[in-house]
Amino acid sequence: MSLKDQLTELRAQALEAIQNSTDDQAINEARVKFLGKKGPITAVLRGMKDLSKEERPKVGQFANEIRDQIQVALDEKRAAIEAARLNQQLVSETLDVTLPGRPVIQGQPHVIQQIIDQIIDLFVGMGYEVATGHEVEEEVYNFEKLNLPKDHPARDMQDTFYITPSILMRTQTSPMQARMMEKHDFSRGPLKMISPGKVYRRDTDDATHSHQFHQVEGIVIGEHITMADLKGTLEAVAQNLFGDELSVRLRPSYFPFTEPSVEADITCFNCHGQGCSICKQTGWIEALGAGMVHPNVLKMSGVDPEVYGGFAFGLGPDRFAMLKYGVEDIRNFYLNDMRFLTQFDQKG
Repeated sequence: MSLKDQLTELRAQALEAIQNSTDDQAINEARVKFLGKKGPITAVLRGMKDLSKEERPKVGQFANEIRDQIQVALDEKRAAIEAARLNQQLVSETLDVTLPGRPVIQGQPHVIQQIIDQIIDLFVGMGYEVATGHEVEEEVYNFEKLNLPKDHPARDMQDTFYITPSILMRTQTSPMQARMMEKHDFSRGPLKMISPGKVYRRDTDDATHSHQFHQVEGIVIGEHITMADLKGTLEAVAQNLFGDELSVRLRPSYFPFTEPSVEADITCFNCHGQGCSICKQTGWIEALGAGMVHPNVLKMSGVDPEVYGGFAFGLGPDRFAMLKYGVEDIRNFYLNDMRFLTQFDQKG
């Protein structure tokens, strides 16, 4: 059999192998088998040394044509396999555009922020202004101007995070009360403001305590402000958060920045005063601290206590959230467990 005949037969074998290939591996094996350096075509061409000078160019040209034809067949088959794979992928990943879209989960404010927003809305509606202030505060505003001098024993009640000897993380939002009194023009009317925000105390975290928590403190300073005004304001807060039928009672207490000072209890929203486990069978729930602003606090902010007076109060949205929703461990609010947080769906 002549070299041309051998090459013609090898072409037929190569084209058949290429045609029967179904994946990239088979195509590569066919390429190596027929076009590789150790393939049968190369072996056949070694016999060209026995040909005459006239026949060698003709056989060499024919061999090159065979190689080109096999290479073209390889490229076409590889392209066909790739196209088939792509079509199969497109079929498997086809989207049915007629299907309804997946619902987008809408976020909502954190449950404590919901309580704070509800309190802010109430007080803004009553004509109060909102002053948030800074979480890093000067010691003079956090303590001294609130009738807590450096040697005052009540400072032991608030273990403080100090940044420098005179700069600290505020232990209460009351410093904004002193700042607002300093700049308020009382000739234009009374000062009515609340200060919501985070506060910090060196406390051991447990079920009812945290080193970081929230406060909303408020103050009203003007002429002829009485304890009756304070009680009416606290009743409005309690009824707004817990129900219209609740009432407030005041018990004597002590705070260095108010005199007289009171603890405010609200009717238990669960049993409505009948006694239950939430209120420990008393019918009342301790809610917040308040009182009439101490004359020393007024003086240190440049307000004449002979002319002006007022009340101040401080409530904890964290505690209110625990009471309102029956949460026993304050740490649940900060664990970012969506199963817990999504229970408090904000309506409307």
